[in-house]
Amino acid sequence: MFGEISIFCKYGEIEEMNVCDNLGDHLVGNIYVKFRYERDAEEAVKELNNRWFNGRPIHAELSPVTDFREACCRQYEMGECTRGGFCNFMHLKPISRELRRELYSRVQHKRSRSRTPEGRDRERRHRPRSRSRSPRR
Repeated sequence: MFGEISIFCKYGEIEEMNVCDNLGDHLVGNIYVKFRYERDAEEAVKELNNRWFNGRPIHAELSPVTDFREACCRQYEMGECTRGGFCNFMHLKPISRELRRELYSRVQHKRSRSRTPEGRDRERRHRPRSRSRSPRR
């Protein structure tokens, strides 16, 4: 799945992506993608629900969760989870160093190159201005 990240990248800037490696039916194959902007996530859900991956339909939905660290199984991260398919916490699939480098370089490259109009307006409003005015009389 990590090789197919371009399926998500076209909708907007990705801040975080978690792929579950769980055995339980309710989490197996789940992917959680956090986009930088909510409107990008909404567009992705709308379009992905009309797509197929690996011969199966994609079922996308918005999640109220914004911090997935609390949803991760700490025991699994330490190699000690004994609950197997019954664990209700996310067992995250590890990614290779090469892919991690590629993903982070994409995000850094995009952040430094592109800004949304809203971001530019916000920066303009909060940027200190230097004015040369003659004193009022």
